[in-house]
Amino acid sequence: MILGIGSDLCDIRRIERSLDRFGERFTHRIFTEGERTKSDRRATRAASYARRFAAKEACSKALGTGMSHGVFWRDMEVVNLPGGRPTMRLTGGAAARLKAMTPAGFEAFVHVSLTDDPPLAQAFVVIEARPVG
Repeated sequence: MILGIGSDLCDIRRIERSLDRFGERFTHRIFTEGERTKSDRRATRAASYARRFAAKEACSKALGTGMSHGVFWRDMEVVNLPGGRPTMRLTGGAAARLKAMTPAGFEAFVHVSLTDDPPLAQAFVVIEARPVG
């Protein structure tokens, strides 16, 4: 069963301006250490950050909270499964919200799709619940 769906569109140029203007103050406020390490290695650094920014926004929408109700930027981390497929690792308020919205006897799965076509980056997040066992 689908518990939540979120999407977001982000202007890569806006992220690039934030990186230029605020540097680490921006990246350390919004992104986890793993996301910073991955994005900083990319030739298209701003696009990598923009995809992750869009994913966090989309995830907060799928959770039904936006960036409120105890859900913070670094509570949502874009990570890759062993095959390379992206997903979200939720901690703190985001993990608590996911647990609260998952029915008893079900397990939640977060599906993520990321893309960019400069100057835009886009993300979709679908939260699915499947019966345990």
